[in-house]
Amino acid sequence: MKFKFLLLFLCVVFALKAQDRTLTGVVTDANNVPLIGVNVMQKGTNKGTITDIDGRYTFEATPKSTIVYTYIGFSKQEIVWDGRIPLDVKLHEDAEMLDEVIVVGYGTQRKLNLTGAVSQVDNKVLENRPAPNLTRLLQGTLPNLNIKMADGSPTRTAEYNIRGTTSIGAGGSALVLIDGVEGDPNLLNPNDVESVSILKDASSAAIYGSRAAFGVVLITTKSAQAGKPRIDFNICQSFNKRTVEPKLVSNGYEFAKNFDDAFYAWYDYITHPISVNSVFPFSLEYLDRLKQHNEDPSLPDVVFNEQLNRYEYFGNTDWFDELYKDVMPATDVAMSVSGGSENANFYLSGRYYHQSGIFNYSPDIYDRFNIRAKGEVKANEWVTFQDNFDISTYNYDYPLLANGDAGIWRYLAVQGFPMSVMTNPDGTYTDRKSTRLNNTSYTMASFVEGNSKSEQTNFYVRNTAAIIAEPIKNVMTLKADFTFSKQWDKDKRWNNYINYSNGPDHLSRYGNSNLRQFNDETTYWVSNITADYKKTLKDSHNVSALVGLNIEKNLLERLNTERDVLLVESKPDYNLMDGLNYRITGGGNDWAYVGLFYRLNYNYQNKYLVEFNGRNDGSSKFPSTQQWGFFPSISAGWVMTEEPFLKDVIDGLDHFKLRASYGSLGNGNVAPYRFLETMSVSKTGVILNGVQPGYTSMPTVVPDGLTWEKATTFDVGADITLFRNKLSLSYDWYNRETTDMFTAGPPLPNVFGATVPYGNYADLSTKGWELSLTWKDQFVLAEKPFRYSISGSLWDSKSFITKFNNQTKSIASHYVGKEMGEIWGFETLGLFTSEEEVANHADQSYLRNSNSNKWLPGDLKFADLNNDGVINQGNNTVDNPGDRRIIGNNSPRYQFGFTLSANWNGFGLSVFFQGIGKRDWYFAPEADLFYGPYNRPYGFQPMKLYEDMWSEENPDGYFPRYRAYTALGTNRSLGAPQTRYLQDASYIRLKNLSIDYTIPSEIVEKMNLANAQIFVSGQNIFTLSGIFKHTDSFDPEVIENPVGDMTNSHGQGDAYPMLKTWTVGLNFTF
Repeated sequence: MKFKFLLLFLCVVFALKAQDRTLTGVVTDANNVPLIGVNVMQKGTNKGTITDIDGRYTFEATPKSTIVYTYIGFSKQEIVWDGRIPLDVKLHEDAEMLDEVIVVGYGTQRKLNLTGAVSQVDNKVLENRPAPNLTRLLQGTLPNLNIKMADGSPTRTAEYNIRGTTSIGAGGSALVLIDGVEGDPNLLNPNDVESVSILKDASSAAIYGSRAAFGVVLITTKSAQAGKPRIDFNICQSFNKRTVEPKLVSNGYEFAKNFDDAFYAWYDYITHPISVNSVFPFSLEYLDRLKQHNEDPSLPDVVFNEQLNRYEYFGNTDWFDELYKDVMPATDVAMSVSGGSENANFYLSGRYYHQSGIFNYSPDIYDRFNIRAKGEVKANEWVTFQDNFDISTYNYDYPLLANGDAGIWRYLAVQGFPMSVMTNPDGTYTDRKSTRLNNTSYTMASFVEGNSKSEQTNFYVRNTAAIIAEPIKNVMTLKADFTFSKQWDKDKRWNNYINYSNGPDHLSRYGNSNLRQFNDETTYWVSNITADYKKTLKDSHNVSALVGLNIEKNLLERLNTERDVLLVESKPDYNLMDGLNYRITGGGNDWAYVGLFYRLNYNYQNKYLVEFNGRNDGSSKFPSTQQWGFFPSISAGWVMTEEPFLKDVIDGLDHFKLRASYGSLGNGNVAPYRFLETMSVSKTGVILNGVQPGYTSMPTVVPDGLTWEKATTFDVGADITLFRNKLSLSYDWYNRETTDMFTAGPPLPNVFGATVPYGNYADLSTKGWELSLTWKDQFVLAEKPFRYSISGSLWDSKSFITKFNNQTKSIASHYVGKEMGEIWGFETLGLFTSEEEVANHADQSYLRNSNSNKWLPGDLKFADLNNDGVINQGNNTVDNPGDRRIIGNNSPRYQFGFTLSANWNGFGLSVFFQGIGKRDWYFAPEADLFYGPYNRPYGFQPMKLYEDMWSEENPDGYFPRYRAYTALGTNRSLGAPQTRYLQDASYIRLKNLSIDYTIPSEIVEKMNLANAQIFVSGQNIFTLSGIFKHTDSFDPEVIENPVGDMTNSHGQGDAYPMLKTWTVGLNFTF
């Protein structure tokens, strides 16, 4: 009996052993080149592996099971293993089979059958590029997706602009949808992104109606795949530096001497200054003593003058060096877990990102957390349930000045004198008595103390639940989803006094003592119901139809509070305050949309393609008579390479498709209550009987009618692939007419007594084009495949006003025929060379050049374009501009992005360039880092400016005679826009450089890993720009007009610096 049992046991063991065998093989592409990293799995199990550097794979598998081969960029292949060894497999590229799937509105389409203008990138463009938010990573990656970052702040966001100027009225940017629901891409974990598509023409975007007048950005997050559970872990450490470090005069004596020279010249070489910006006592005697201290370093920087009973300063302080750290670290840790079976799967991810700030004292600190849980369960063969849950939160601590919220850069420009020092000998902060401003106490002291701060907190949660039913398999699909999201934005700001001293035992204080809290709470929900029908008739006629309903509602609630007198400065809380001055304000808005939409597609043998889209939208933002709008579109395509007269006739032509589209979309991007007579309630600035009385403003005047802005777009394009799919090309040309833009109405007489109401009074025309090219190839290097690719996009657009209420064609406003971005200015003939030339030239007194408006050799000389003997701006109209003309245009032109990538023997290289091919720029008067003392004599002193300035010894200098205040306004000789100082703001930037190494599989397997990679990357590491010719103080991306917040508050360039980043990281797959 025991023998029989043992025999049976051995038979079972051998039978089980016989079930699993070692499967080996090689995976190659169509050219028999081995593929590295192909995922090879036994279907429905956790058994599997990936191919090594030679394309080989080995793992234990069951004969007669289905083996699945998947690889990014190649078509999935499934083979039933009959037990033979080796099992070699050849994969075909998706591009070869024209089966690439593109995400479009409410679904996907094969790239072959697209008739609209759609571009898409996958998550490869985001790999190994840690950043505070997704928006920064997408800049330059998609043709005609224009992202303009105003500065380098970690919380800085940007509008997503598609195809140039959209509207000068209601405005508008692209609609951004995350997994089909409107969302903020800056709150998204970049590691969760699977692909990003942009819908650019009316045909592709029409299904979103009035929300999509200016394009749609579709962000799709990763989903789980059935099979063995997979864990991805990524960790990296980054080191940030400023891309531009202005070189400024920091020697106290040189600064003071330059200040005196500029001031003296403005006052016609008659008057020397008696103070620096009315806060720092100045005299020629002080300048002489400053020179002595400069020549004798042993003399102290601070001296108490008993006669004047105050400190005197003789420092050489580099305030930017005091302000900034040299290197700022950042850490990015992310992990995702996915897996499941054919009936249920899941995807879980999390991310922590930390960035230490740029300031030496009280550095700004940014922390972000992301969590996502995504799953799918099949209830039966035709019903599936899905859920997508997302949490995002960040905290940002930012130091404030003692007196408010303004940016530190502005106050360093007007108070950061190198002669001053941080502290007095007794350790107190320095100051100069003044009725207006203060010195260190006004700038750096609050940063050092760390007692004034902003704490920003954002918490966002969203959940989407969906049910999908397929009552007729592969023919009809029904889907319903519901999304609810909540966002809390809180900004807690407090300011505290700073103590300072003018002399021993002379202690005073400066600033405010108050606490403010700004609270926004946003509730948003949306529901979509769709029915999708697809059918192929007689193997030639492919028909599909989609109909749906969309309902959205948004509620914003706002509560702002303020009170003064903090009792304990380290514990800002309203319970610890006893000030009599307080304020509570509220507000908010709500709006709702409802839309019925459809999409009809027909193609004949994948040769003739036609698509109809339409949507009927209703919006609560318009009066009841104008709430509804219908927005249709049509597009068509012709795949010429399917025609007998072209198919297989032209050698090397693999695919050639022509397409065209036409459609109209509405723009509902107006404030929710514009059509109502609203009245505001406020408090007066006068205190009566101990209180501030309230008052109610007059109701606003509303237009007779208010309706949708409309954007009508005509687009023609072509898609071509050549040379066995090695070269692909896509080109589009478009014309977008935006009508009924929401602008001010016709001018009314002053006796009207109210602001002119806004209405649909203006039109705009935008024409442009975009070109994308990709070349992919490979060859054998040292018996190993070397794969490389070059891909890039170039695009351009121009916009013109075609209708506007400006009968006189005043240049100060928009006018019919105006090209957006145009710069009007004077023509500069050069610099005067003699007083005789000044006397014989036209009268230039319209422009102020000195206190008494005297002109001397070295001053600017302007062309008398209308030959009337006077330099002026006429009546400031197009018909009479005086001596001005259009001298340039500040709209970005010929924007581009291109990537070079290569892979060999486990090593990978990716180089991404981004830039602008043409852009003119004229710095505004308050661009103190460009104009230096020409703006204000006590402002920044860029060293490069002094190297190229006119003097009798250097008559060919770029900058004119050295005079203060000549760039203080546009009515001054240097501040007035003119040809000589028009800057070339084009640039090319090495946006990202990444080098990675994938550890060989034989080593990885010993570590019980599926994959391991180490990488080094750099971002914003190199820039070439025409703007560097005359200034080294500006990043070409940080030149825009100030945004007006804490990190970008005043003059151009006075903002949080753009950062360059070096990163070392590891990627593991378990």
